[in-house]
Amino acid sequence: MGSGAFALVLTLALAGCITPAERKCLLSGLWQSNTGCRMVVSALGKDGRFSGSYLPGPAAGDSEILNSPLEGSQQDAGLVSQPTFSFTVCWRLRGSETARTTAFLGQCYVGTNREETLHAL
Repeated sequence: MGSGAFALVLTLALAGCITPAERKCLLSGLWQSNTGCRMVVSALGKDGRFSGSYLPGPAAGDSEILNSPLEGSQQDAGLVSQPTFSFTVCWRLRGSETARTTAFLGQCYVGTNREETLHAL
């Protein structure tokens, strides 16, 4: 959790539960990055807002970071095929009352294999 920018790439872990015709880059579900980070996103509200939780993976190198709440919003996936989204994570650290917040901005892509991928900075 330094001050430098980093990329976060997450893929949908529940891909088997969604048929290819239903894939519209909706954020709801369990996402996992190639570094083991996990993000659980609730159903999107009608206004595109969502909430959930975020847990860094082993590559984050900080075992003091607890499962942390996130809040965000997504562009209407019915209007664009690869919507943008943003969310903040309010990091909770073990044994500390100090909270840290990080903002992410990204875009959802559906590949030729119909797999959804999130790219965020």
